Parts: sequence; C-alpha cells; structure tokens
Amino acid sequence: MPALTLREFAAPVRAHGSALLAGCDDPHAELLALVWGPRFDRQHAHGLLAHQGPAALDVLQTVMDAADRYDHLPGEQQHRVRRLILRHRAEVTIPHDPHSAD
Repeated sequence: MPALTLREFAAPVRAHGSALLAGCDDPHAELLALVWGPRFDRQHAHGLLAHQGPAALDVLQTVMDAADRYDHLPGEQQHRVRRLILRHRAEVTIPHDPHSAD
C-alpha cells in the first residue's frame, strides 16, 4: 500500500464523516473509538453504519479503505491522527474568543 499523508487519510472522513457519525451524541468520541488502537475498529464502524440505513452502504467501502490505510500508518502517525481529533474536539467544544488575551 502506498504511503499516505494525513491530509489524504482525513479526506474521506471530511467527505463521509457526517454519514458515518450521524446521530452520535459525541462524534469525536466515536471517531476516537475507531482509531484508538493500532488497528482501525472495523466492528465499531459497522455498528455505526448499521444505524444509518441503506444509504450507509455507499459509505462502507470508503470507511473500509480508510481502515486499511490507517492500519498501515506508522504508530507515530496513528498517534498524530488521534491528537488531531482531540484538538478538533477542543476547538469545536470551546470556541476561541477573538477578544481574549491569548
């Protein structure tokens, strides 16, 4: 499998994440659950997609491709994916105040 940049890995998440994570109370937590270990949690992804109905079939192959690519990322890159999800969660949860002193 060819080398993959984080931008390339994230592209399907940006394109299909709303379909995968629709209806989740905490989409970031669900996304983290998928990539928390050294292997993408395919069973959890199938569970998330099962709740989406027939439209999820369109997303399934993209998610499984992303799973394969995640599994081939070096450990440091996998850790970086998790850090980026956590950073995004913090940015979305606590919006930056443009009038603050930092």
